[in-house]
Amino acid sequence: MSQAVDLVVLGCGSSSGSPVIGCDCPTCRSDDPRNRRRRASLAVRCNGRTFLIDTGPDLRAQALEHGIDWLDAVLYTHPHADHLNGIDDLRAYCYRRKGALTLYGNDFTLTNIRQRFGYALHAPSTHWDKPVLTLIEASAPFEHEGVRLTPLPLAHGAWPCLGWRIGDMAWLTDLSTIPETTLPLLDGVRVVFLDCLRHTPYHSHLSVEESFAWARRIGAERTVLIHMTHELEYHTLQALCPPGVEVGYDGMRIRLE
Repeated sequence: MSQAVDLVVLGCGSSSGSPVIGCDCPTCRSDDPRNRRRRASLAVRCNGRTFLIDTGPDLRAQALEHGIDWLDAVLYTHPHADHLNGIDDLRAYCYRRKGALTLYGNDFTLTNIRQRFGYALHAPSTHWDKPVLTLIEASAPFEHEGVRLTPLPLAHGAWPCLGWRIGDMAWLTDLSTIPETTLPLLDGVRVVFLDCLRHTPYHSHLSVEESFAWARRIGAERTVLIHMTHELEYHTLQALCPPGVEVGYDGMRIRLE
């Protein structure tokens, strides 16, 4: 039996966010909050545990706005700056728990963290002035404190990226294709958050039409588009969406029973 899952989209923007600095396009000038996108991240509450997918540079603002004051683990997709560079803000959670916080990711991501953020992998000081993090490689489904977590191997151009499945939800950001061996791990998924960068094809992301095609193939009840550039205005894109596909927005909440 699937566990109930509560989801909060903390960010559905691409690496530059929206509005983009110095841009005067319709999306960046829009006063509709659904066109204001922080870097991509999701908070997941399941079985009394709270998980965060990725730590982008907007983490502090996202956590304060949505009341994410406790984390049980962080799940990483890949080590690009817009998904990793907020890692230092995890020190607040380490301080609250007075202990290390567990991070899960593939070997490619964890190696990058060790190289770039090695200072966060030591024992705590008396001041808790740095994160205290424990890295665990994820290559197959596993449980963290009673919650089943499934890493989903994806191709992000030449980079090996992970999506994540928790219950009947899957988060698939930053991908250019879904390997055939990953598709069975998506069987029965009800809500899919799916990469959708822009209309023009890009070597390491899905275009709008490619996202629609993958949504049809996966066949979830709901496909929510994420990781969008400012080229995609909310209402204009929503008008193009086929049945079962919708445009995500920061602050979107979904509960799966």
